[in-house]
Amino acid sequence: MRKGKKELRKKIVLPLLSTVLLSSSLVACSNSESSSSDSKKGGSDNNTISIMTTTFDTDPPGDDNPVLKALEEYTDTDIKITWALNSSYQEKLNITLASGDLPDIMMIPGKEPSFISAVKDGAFWELGPYLKDYPNLSQANEMILNNSSIDGKIYGIYRSRPLGRHGITFRKDWLQKVGLETPKTIDDFYQMLKAFSEEDPDGNGKDDTYGMVISKYTGPFDIMQTWFGAPNKWGEDADGNLQPDFMTEEYVNALKFFKKLYDEKLINEDFAVMDPQKWVDPLLNGKAGVIVDVVDHAHRAEEDMLAADPNMKDAIDVIGAVEGPTGLHNLPTSGYSGMLAIPKSSVKTEEELKKVLTFIDKLNDEEAQMLANNGVEGRHYEIKDGQYVDLKKDNEALTQEGSGFNQFQPYIPEERFIKPIQTPLRDKEAQVMKENEEIVVPNPTESLVSEVYAQKGQQLDNIINDARIKFIVGQIDETGFKEAIELWRSTGGDDYIEEINKLYKEASK
Repeated sequence: MRKGKKELRKKIVLPLLSTVLLSSSLVACSNSESSSSDSKKGGSDNNTISIMTTTFDTDPPGDDNPVLKALEEYTDTDIKITWALNSSYQEKLNITLASGDLPDIMMIPGKEPSFISAVKDGAFWELGPYLKDYPNLSQANEMILNNSSIDGKIYGIYRSRPLGRHGITFRKDWLQKVGLETPKTIDDFYQMLKAFSEEDPDGNGKDDTYGMVISKYTGPFDIMQTWFGAPNKWGEDADGNLQPDFMTEEYVNALKFFKKLYDEKLINEDFAVMDPQKWVDPLLNGKAGVIVDVVDHAHRAEEDMLAADPNMKDAIDVIGAVEGPTGLHNLPTSGYSGMLAIPKSSVKTEEELKKVLTFIDKLNDEEAQMLANNGVEGRHYEIKDGQYVDLKKDNEALTQEGSGFNQFQPYIPEERFIKPIQTPLRDKEAQVMKENEEIVVPNPTESLVSEVYAQKGQQLDNIINDARIKFIVGQIDETGFKEAIELWRSTGGDDYIEEINKLYKEASK
């Protein structure tokens, strides 16, 4: 490694990689699938480790791939990868689990029923007690570990994603036009929306703008209610028992605030039916000035605006949250996208398990992360005059050659690969996400697997979501919302509360 590269190794924020779990025809991908099957059983006995993970490419890397060869050399491991297309990965995963012929490492997209069932049958190693023994894995984020656990126990090494990804994207130029400062409190936020609606922020002399755009996706409400001190899904009542967020005073205070925004026309009247695919359009078209969602909305909006009008420079800004009655709070993401689980049928002994964990730990080293994300120096990138130069750009063959290896990268404790020079707004997004980690509100039940919710969750959620919208638009009052809570309780909610508290106490032990 040349010394000049150290200055370039800044943390980057990867786009959240969505795992699309569609039921479609099974696709067995590339020649690597057959080659990996020969080495599944004895991986850790001869420094061979087999991995099953997802790919977004119909022609994923083969055994002779230069990035794979470099990773093998760095980790001193013969790596055999079974790639399966993302679109059919769930089906591939279920078939593989049922077969019993498992690799040493399986990428599990989430808490699928098939995986939970296998865990309860004792098919996977519990990894929690071992993490402290590894330099990288021992630095895993406790909240993300809990979020990715099952009933409080860790059965996979999470693939890290930004935990503090939510924030407020707003028209900075509008804010300056109406003479306001960046909002710091909920009241400041309200005053910004009011000014964007009433004070002609675009200067065209017309009453054609409003404060914030919301679609039928309920995420913005979920985020904003944490500003008021509402818990994340569940919080403790006066007796120390868990209760749903909508049974708290803080939630109701947030609900009244949302209604105020609606009544004063500071948000779009059609929010309850607006297509989320068209959500950003009013921001881009100069009709609305604020979106509350993921912070990376900011740079995407900026880039779209600049593409339409190069004069729209420095028009967008982003912050994490505004202060409420109990301080600064924000809603976290789960903080991970899938996990690397280790089956007991292929990794049979504790000695073998430790070899596999050593391999996974090394994948988090800077050198391994750079190989997986930047590629091989001199082939996929170079450092020229102290700057990172991507040699894959406009070269489809090199791009494909270097893709896919981040699908089994945990990024623990952090991302350590080289990031190309970013725009000031992208850099601020990364800063906001990092700062958000200090104020996110954990969900105490994230790791718990509820049988009641598995059976009735959709119905229960719909009762509250419908009541929230009806309250905001004035179709029901506070009494009507309380009646919806009683319906929720009698439809299975009381059983859900009882089960969650039982699971929570058991997991806490």
